[in-house]
Amino acid sequence: MISRYTHKKLNWIDLESPTKEEVREVMDEYGFHPLIADELLSPTVRPKVDLYDNLIYLIIHFPAVSYVNGHSGTQEIDFVIGKDFLITTHYELVDPLHEFSKVFEVNSILDKSDMGKHAGFLFFYIIKELYRKLILELDHIDEQLEDIEERIFLGEEPAMVKKISRVNRDLLNVRQAIRPHKEVLDSFELAGTQFFGDDFTYHLRSIIGEYYKVFNILEGHKETVLDLRDTNDSLLTTKTNETMKTLTIMAFMAFPLTLITGVFGMNIKFIPFAEDENGLLAILGLMTVTGIVMFIYFKVKKWI
Repeated sequence: MISRYTHKKLNWIDLESPTKEEVREVMDEYGFHPLIADELLSPTVRPKVDLYDNLIYLIIHFPAVSYVNGHSGTQEIDFVIGKDFLITTHYELVDPLHEFSKVFEVNSILDKSDMGKHAGFLFFYIIKELYRKLILELDHIDEQLEDIEERIFLGEEPAMVKKISRVNRDLLNVRQAIRPHKEVLDSFELAGTQFFGDDFTYHLRSIIGEYYKVFNILEGHKETVLDLRDTNDSLLTTKTNETMKTLTIMAFMAFPLTLITGVFGMNIKFIPFAEDENGLLAILGLMTVTGIVMFIYFKVKKWI
């Protein structure tokens, strides 16, 4: 599907899951290399930056967090950036691009803002929107971390083990997706400076700054998750130790009482109190005294 947007002298062509005919139409219109056309037809595993005489070709992947987009993984976006045109290609709906298209269309109709002198500025605004959306997704993770912290100290440690693992998985997916961004954006800074001139260097550095915002948030979330996991594990271990301690004390106290009942329950002669009519009371009294003595002993030892 081809969507076209125009603002003054800038043209933006957005291709979603394009067909061969659509790619060829755009290729003939803007004259880019057939190799680029081939790559636009299907997703590419590795990001890259290629500088041509009349354009820059950039492939970059952005994470799709499960609770926002309904699935986890990455979304590839291909950028073909010329002097006065920008072509974006993706293979599924990308929310930030869809939202930016509405803003771009409104600005085009009202002619109320200046998108810049060339398509590099348009790319700059789109990348900023993509990173802004990613930061909003990370804010959802921040809310989950706050909820986990609160529930840990409410005594829900066992339930938090899985929740911490899920949050850590989401963070890992985001980290894996944006890990190549620094290298790609550094290469794009060199290509962009050569293609658009030194005046555009500030905006190229700003794009890298947007990446570092996300990276720093991820680092903070990573440390928080590790701290919460350590705290949760410590509380779980303490609870387990307290349970084992209680069970051990109960078993140790029950042992002499079990021994007493076993001895007096043997069916042989000369068992004390066997013929006494008050024998049962005497045995129960002995068991009670033994239990009290054991309890006092544990108290003195500060085991309970």
